This record gives sequence, structure tokens and C-alpha cells, in this order.
Amino acid sequence: MMNPYEQYRRVAVETADPLELVLMLYRGAIRNLDGAEAAMAHKDTPQAHQCLVKAQDIIAELMGTLNLDAGELAHNLHRLYDYMQRRLLVANLRKDPAPAAEVRGMLSDLLATWETLAQRRRTAPGSQSATTVRGAA
Repeated sequence: MMNPYEQYRRVAVETADPLELVLMLYRGAIRNLDGAEAAMAHKDTPQAHQCLVKAQDIIAELMGTLNLDAGELAHNLHRLYDYMQRRLLVANLRKDPAPAAEVRGMLSDLLATWETLAQRRRTAPGSQSATTVRGAA
């Protein structure tokens, strides 16, 4: 039987609109990078590895949601996500927190931008549909 917390998370993901899913992915990646940095500080190599791999998986999911037909923004995000993946690979191979912190900073900046977009969409009359927003991400 699934625990109530996991069940809540599953329902939240299954019922979220695409923009909210992007926000969840960013938050999850940042949370895992925080965990990786803490684990590296405590010399907990297995935990650091697990957190870094989860962050890489989330970034791969973000890459997979990009609609590259949407234009230059999507291509730029793809290049940025690819750079993040390579930096996290370095962080994991060397157990170096600096590349992980760099990626966390980039994700935090992007999250702030996506949160602003989400807030504008929530408050704007006749706002864009969630499916249109996903095309950019």
C-alpha cells in the first residue's frame, strides 16, 4: 500500500497543469542539488550520487518537454539544460559541490522566471492556456 504522502504527490503531479509541472520539476531539481551539496559536505558519497542522479533525471525530463519547433527560446533552454547535465556529471564524478552549486543557481534563476510567468498567467484576464505555455518549456 502506498503511503499517504506518496499518494498525495502522485495526485498532485497527475492533476497539475503543464506550467505547474515545470515549476515542480525545477523545485525538485533544486531540492536534490541542495541534498547533494549537503551529502558531499558530510562525505556521504552514496547519498550525493543519488541526489545528483535525480537532479540529472529531472533536467533530462525538462529537456524532453521542450518543443524545439517553438523557436530560439526552446533551443537556448536545450543548450542550457545540456550544459547543466555536463556540469552535474563533473560534480558526480569528482564529488565536487561547486558545479552542483552552479547548476542550482541557474535553476533558481530560471525558477524565479517561471514563477513570475505563472503568477502573471494566474492574474491576467484571458490568460494563455496551459498547453500553450508548455510549448515553450
